[in-house]
Amino acid sequence: MRAMHAQTYFQEVVKVAQQIDTAAVERLATELAGLRERGGRLFVLGVGGSAGNCSHAVNDFRKLCGIEAYAPTDNVSELTARTNDEGWETVFAAWLRTSRARSSDAVFVFSVGGGNLEKNVSPNIVAGLKEAKERGLRVFGVVGRDVDVKQRGEVRLPAIVVDGEAGDGRLSVRELEILALVASGKSNRAIAADLVLSEKTVARHVSNILTKLGVASRSQATAYAFKHSLT
Repeated sequence: MRAMHAQTYFQEVVKVAQQIDTAAVERLATELAGLRERGGRLFVLGVGGSAGNCSHAVNDFRKLCGIEAYAPTDNVSELTARTNDEGWETVFAAWLRTSRARSSDAVFVFSVGGGNLEKNVSPNIVAGLKEAKERGLRVFGVVGRDVDVKQRGEVRLPAIVVDGEAGDGRLSVRELEILALVASGKSNRAIAADLVLSEKTVARHVSNILTKLGVASRSQATAYAFKHSLT
């Protein structure tokens, strides 16, 4: 008998929920509590359906958590004016500059597709995060988990991001990308060529990956990658 769509859907919801790194959720909550204690502001960024999530989150952060939070997409007049006059990719970075965002503040990103300048995927989020890091802001988010190396930045399953860390809470997005290439059998030199990095930088990433995973070799890291569907 063919399973009903609703049954299949909720079975998948359970599987996805079980993969969420609860320790990362706790770290994120701690960071947000610290933000509130120091009187920092939270700028919540997202486009498309995620813009709706941003608006809802801002309401909850302000009303329930007592955090001064803002979503640039809530101000339709400024958003469309900047899009018309300066370009869609500028809207978040310009908002942060005009708000005089500083190191006591933080950015929270909601995104399914992530950001990729080469493919023109959410370039405004990419520019906004660049501006945030230059100003010393902490970066948080709920984004995709697995990095698809072939798509170079396209992401799937949910993950919690605490200042750039993603995946299972141990590996960054770049480290996940390199781990997938290691698991494919590529050498450091080949990985460096694929990602336009120096071979020395790749070697450092590989060393960090082995340390974080608690493994001694590339073959063990490869086994980890396949076990956790990171290839």
